[in-house]
Amino acid sequence: MSDTATKIKIQPLGDRVIIKPLEAKEVKKGGIIIPDTAKEKPMEGEIVAAGKGKMEDGKLIPMEVKTGDKVLYGKYSGTEIKINDEEYLIMREEDVLGIVR
Repeated sequence: MSDTATKIKIQPLGDRVIIKPLEAKEVKKGGIIIPDTAKEKPMEGEIVAAGKGKMEDGKLIPMEVKTGDKVLYGKYSGTEIKINDEEYLIMREEDVLGIVR
């Protein structure tokens, strides 16, 4: 479990996960430094908390992702939240596109 995961005092419900976006890499094009406001939002992050899974037909379907997984997600996926002055995303597991191995 990552150090970040131990600091979070929130447990997502159902099939939701909390993701800490990885820092966007500074991009330089032709020697011009792109300001923070023009940088692309990162689409890769680490799961710092995960719910138990989704209920379907009265049965619990466990999550495929777990705390500590590095994942890819859609550019506009999730809801931005702030916990202890740090930015996170909360989204459904179905919005996670894949696990980075």
